[in-house]
Amino acid sequence: MQSISRRSFVVQSTLTATGFLGLNSWTGLAIDPIKRSGPPRLLLSLAAYSFRDYFIDSNHKRDKKTEPGKRMDLFGFIDYCAAHGCAGTELTSYYFPAKLTDEFLIKIKRHAFLKGVEISGTAVGNTFTPPPGEARDKQIKDVKAWIDHAALLGAPHIRVFAGTAEAGGKAESKKRCIAALEECCDYAGKYGIFLGIENHGGIVAEADDLIDIIRAVKSQWVGVNLDTGNFHTADVYADIAKLAPYAVNVQLKGEIQPLGGKKQPSDLPRLMKILKDSGYSGYVALEYESAEDPYQQVPVLLGQMKALM
Repeated sequence: MQSISRRSFVVQSTLTATGFLGLNSWTGLAIDPIKRSGPPRLLLSLAAYSFRDYFIDSNHKRDKKTEPGKRMDLFGFIDYCAAHGCAGTELTSYYFPAKLTDEFLIKIKRHAFLKGVEISGTAVGNTFTPPPGEARDKQIKDVKAWIDHAALLGAPHIRVFAGTAEAGGKAESKKRCIAALEECCDYAGKYGIFLGIENHGGIVAEADDLIDIIRAVKSQWVGVNLDTGNFHTADVYADIAKLAPYAVNVQLKGEIQPLGGKKQPSDLPRLMKILKDSGYSGYVALEYESAEDPYQQVPVLLGQMKALM
């Protein structure tokens, strides 16, 4: 696909020296919690990352440990989603061919349609916090390339990362993240695709930092990719509830790990209640990361999630 011209963007210079993006400073730019009418509607999806050790030709596979009968490709993963009653399938970018063609994307789109499964979204591995230069330009270029891919797939959402504090510290890193998001969201909006920033540590390890960034980005195509297993704070569920009103996609984990504590099973009824109370409507994708065999545990969790939706 050819690149579409995009408007220039301006990053406000009203950030405080401490790096806190004071919400009052962004009046006129602030993105309020998403307002949805009607009752919440939760749709079941499954993230391909759940089977990260089993994908053929993936950088995450374990050749010596993976039984041949358990290996899969993206087509097989879509089949798995359909067989387990998922409305959607989240196709993590890591498992697509390195030399990706439009023909392959169209084959995937056709396969999902014939299986009666929507492509709920995709996910990329990026960082928006490097200082200006070739490395930063490449990150933005790669995200835009996946916006093109998502448009062809018909995927309405892409999970993106914010990044870590780099040169200049947290305050400057936030500024660079906001600028990159505005540029990428402007491009994504031309296709009607949401970019969901995941609470994935780094400069968004705390809920308030992520909300500040979301509210500073001047775009209606940005939101939160709410990962229920990524907060390691004193009150994980309270932080999840803070982000839920800004969510455009949810990745549900089978475990949480509060600050100073051990991993423990997620309270699925509590998580579903938080989402419903926030008015969230959209996909809730299981992203399985626990140590046990996903072939054994994913169907159990999918069944529990479906019963609570």
